[in-house]
Amino acid sequence: MIRPRRAILSLPLGLAACTVLPDRPYRDTERFALLPERPTRNPPAPRGPVLLLRSLRAAPGLEARSLRSVSAAGQVRADAWAEWAAPPAELAEEALRRWLATSGRFGAVIAPGSRVRPSYILEGELTRLETRPALAEAFAGLALLLTNDDASDSPHLLVPILAEGRAPLPGGGTAGPAAQAAALTAALAEALAAAERGILAALSPATAQRRAL
Repeated sequence: MIRPRRAILSLPLGLAACTVLPDRPYRDTERFALLPERPTRNPPAPRGPVLLLRSLRAAPGLEARSLRSVSAAGQVRADAWAEWAAPPAELAEEALRRWLATSGRFGAVIAPGSRVRPSYILEGELTRLETRPALAEAFAGLALLLTNDDASDSPHLLVPILAEGRAPLPGGGTAGPAAQAAALTAALAEALAAAERGILAALSPATAQRRAL
């Protein structure tokens, strides 16, 4: 009776030894900045308008930090091991603020909470930030709304602005996370440049009208 009892007592140890998982190599998550630089940087305009940039919202699916790619069939893939350093809408907002602040067209580009009264208010959404490996391209998009601060409860709508950018993705489907992040940053730079053109086009007649008053 003793031998069977010893065999039973040793059974769990044997099973535990058989169920040990094999070692897997640890993989670090790669994190990338999203801060495109203007080709030229200009100082603020001494008598330029003040622009308030409100927080950019994130379109559905862009709340997460993971780098996104879309297949030819339209399937979205989020990379579990490659992500932005912060939520992409927050990074795009900071990039847009710096881009416009160094355009030389504004006296200042301020954030919510500033005590400075703005001449104009810009708000919107990051609508697109993805690679398309089948097309070997990266895409970025912004949907913005520009209003003026007329000290009333219903600001006058100037114009909606849709800004999009694209950039080549070297290697297409074989591009690694670093190449994808670089292409997405370049695509966002194109979208920011398009946003600047749209804003300045909207402000030109409004600014001229204000100076005439």
